[in-house]
Amino acid sequence: MKDRFYITTTLPYVNAEPHVGFALEIVRADVLARYHKLLGEEVFFNTGTDEHGQKIYQKAVEEGKEPQKYVDEYAAKFDRLKKALNLSYNNFIRTTDEHHVRAAQEFWKIVDANGYIDKKNYKIKYCVGCELEKQESELDGGKCPLHPTKELEIIEEENYFFKFSAFEDRLLELYEKRPDFVVPANRLKEVKNFVRGGLQDFSISRLKEKMPWGVPVPGDETQVMYVWFDALVNYISAIGWPENKEEFEKWWPGVQIAGKDNLRQQAAMWQAMLMAAGLDPSKQILIDGFITAGNGVKMSKSLGNVVSPFDYVNRYGTEALRYFLLAKISAFEDSDFTKERFEEAYTSDLANGLGNLVARVVAMAEKMDAHIQFLGLELDKDVAKKLERFEFDKAIELIWDKIREVDKLINEKEVWKLEGKQKEEILVTLIGRIRQIAVDLQSFLPETAAEISGRFGGEKIVKGEALFPRLS
Repeated sequence: MKDRFYITTTLPYVNAEPHVGFALEIVRADVLARYHKLLGEEVFFNTGTDEHGQKIYQKAVEEGKEPQKYVDEYAAKFDRLKKALNLSYNNFIRTTDEHHVRAAQEFWKIVDANGYIDKKNYKIKYCVGCELEKQESELDGGKCPLHPTKELEIIEEENYFFKFSAFEDRLLELYEKRPDFVVPANRLKEVKNFVRGGLQDFSISRLKEKMPWGVPVPGDETQVMYVWFDALVNYISAIGWPENKEEFEKWWPGVQIAGKDNLRQQAAMWQAMLMAAGLDPSKQILIDGFITAGNGVKMSKSLGNVVSPFDYVNRYGTEALRYFLLAKISAFEDSDFTKERFEEAYTSDLANGLGNLVARVVAMAEKMDAHIQFLGLELDKDVAKKLERFEFDKAIELIWDKIREVDKLINEKEVWKLEGKQKEEILVTLIGRIRQIAVDLQSFLPETAAEISGRFGGEKIVKGEALFPRLS
């Protein structure tokens, strides 16, 4: 039976334009999807949009639009990332899709039938930015540290609650049995500490008369589902749950990629919900750090300092943005994204590095009488090991080490001065190494990898345009 790999991003909330923080998440997922395809595995790659909740409803009202029209417009903007970033996802789920709505309602019914939903009155401090209840210990000066410009709302009403408190021991057991369940290890430690601190039951519905934009609660027309309860179900509704059990079991469990501000929801809330429904937990959860806007300042929609991936693709190209996100943003820690850092990496690593190397070898080899075919090249094992550990930046560093080594060999041998058989022999070596670099780049920079292979893989060496034109 063919091995299978299921990977999913979180679903971005469609209350603003796509930004580079989500581009980082989905490009990393794309690299893993492409890598597993190279291994010969069957891959299901899911992404989409989260379209219910109070923030969406408020934004739609502000713009004078029906919520469905509003989310339709924004979902289309996020789906445009597929072309802009050259993504290979084969499923784009929207939480307003009829199938997802039915799946969320069925999930509710099962969790309720299993005894994990209660109805009661409550009063909380609520951050609309996070769409989450906030405890006093989570606040900084009475404000949510992730959304300091937003006032907390006081919500007091009768809602349905999920018995999160019933899953403390089972979650801790899961984390102990699977030490790589959350990557990196410091994030697993964080979620363990959160669970050990005691879990509180949380509200999973809202009064429809106050906030009508949500999935209707089964059997209660006065309530709609809390956005997190509905949205998280996408990970299983995307692969056929509940009606297509064969398809679901073919893919589940899968790997999830999320930002560190999603740690509690993905690694604790969602896993408890799965347990409550009698389903297996996720396979693994990769947690990214934040992209910062310089000097460690968090980049966020609420602070208004986000970067548009479309702007960078239009100016520098898809492959350049993919390279920076994968090579210059730490796999697990916060990293700055600035125009200055971006252009420095573009010039040194792409234009003067890989692009210049390819141009040099093409110029020296295009008059060779015979071209040597290089067969059976496979992904470098050390690069593969880094990818298995989700160390995207370190994997690319290994590839760029090879680029520097080839450049060094050219200079040491002074290849441009050689003639005849001696020159041809060293060029064959150089071309072989560049072909290997192209193979190693397939998951990271697929267009560049294909272009390099095309230039050196046919009957003749092809000069072509500069891979990465110098910045003007």
